[in-house]
Amino acid sequence: MSQLDSNWSLVDDSKVTPKGFLFAGISAGLKASNKKDLALILAPEGSIFSGMFTQSIVRASCVDICEERIKTTSGFVRAILINSGQANACTGNLGIQHFQIATGKIAELLGIKEEEVLMCSTGVIGVPIQIDDLVKNLPNLVNDLKCNNFQNAAEAILTTDLTLKTVLIETVIQGRKIKIAGIAKGSGMIYPNMATMLAFLTCDAAIQKEEWDKMISIAVKKSFNAISVDGETSTNDSFVAINAGEKIDKRFYPTIQKGIDIVCQILAKNIARDGEGANCLLEVSVQGAKNTDDAIMVAKSICNSSLVKTAIHGCDPNWGRIISAAGNSGVKFCLNDFDLYIGKHQILENGKLKQYDSNKVSNYIRSKMKGRYLVDDIVEIMINLNSGQSTGTAWGCDLSKKYVEINSEYTT
Repeated sequence: MSQLDSNWSLVDDSKVTPKGFLFAGISAGLKASNKKDLALILAPEGSIFSGMFTQSIVRASCVDICEERIKTTSGFVRAILINSGQANACTGNLGIQHFQIATGKIAELLGIKEEEVLMCSTGVIGVPIQIDDLVKNLPNLVNDLKCNNFQNAAEAILTTDLTLKTVLIETVIQGRKIKIAGIAKGSGMIYPNMATMLAFLTCDAAIQKEEWDKMISIAVKKSFNAISVDGETSTNDSFVAINAGEKIDKRFYPTIQKGIDIVCQILAKNIARDGEGANCLLEVSVQGAKNTDDAIMVAKSICNSSLVKTAIHGCDPNWGRIISAAGNSGVKFCLNDFDLYIGKHQILENGKLKQYDSNKVSNYIRSKMKGRYLVDDIVEIMINLNSGQSTGTAWGCDLSKKYVEINSEYTT
């Protein structure tokens, strides 16, 4: 266990999950690889669900139905079924029918109402779910439900991901242990405008719906909405957060908010670092902004720049690309107030070029390209706009030839 701040600590044992939640992850034959491809999260009775979804007007039917079910039930949902392999997006009425068949059957097996079941899908757009294989394996999935199957569920939602994306943290409030856990998937098509590819958070402290919605919205703004792999938003982006258990006093809400922020940011950074073909994580921190939104917009614009991302891949300290991307962010600032650092190396001070050793900056980036995964593989860019007191951070990755290879052959 490692300490994150004065309240929250990372938990190494994935079997010690938030109280009352059950997880499952199996292979239902939806992927040709026979890897795990079907997951289930079952929440305790009385749980509160919040969801944030893609803002693309081209959306999978599962996104629309999930959003509607959360609304009509006032968040009192019980289960999430997740399949990988087929996105079931742009599949017309067949996609809706498959959603209804799958959620109806799982509701029957769990003894709950169909509207209390959500379903999220990920995979190739335009490909319907292999519904027969899915349905016949639902009894196996339900039988697999256990509190210690957190890792299996996390594995079953992956597609082109290279690594498992999980995080589990805990704190003690008034003698009571509180846990927050999260799983996610995402590697390509990452520039979410409301969530990420797929992410799910569970918390064993009961918080009313209105407050829970606010907490999730705050966390998403500075995590899943602050990453970019390739500037592409998916049809299926979904983030669902669930709380359950004994109520917690409102004076401890800031502590819970901090925990949610930690889980979301760790998952978001994992997604950015696992960008298809990526070799490093790019972290852009902006200080001295007029407000937090401005700071994140500038940071995100830099992380999303293909020219910046390719320069990082080539270990090229091309600072002109960085300030150009900042200037294209839509945020007004004065270049004469602009400070820029790459790692510890200051490049600009009050908009003027400092004397710096370009070879040392290149070597700094190169060392991160060869660094250990999410340990010392983070290229840090820091900017001070010197126009306010607010800060913000965004994350991305380098853009490599491997990304082009993966995405030029994705369906072939």
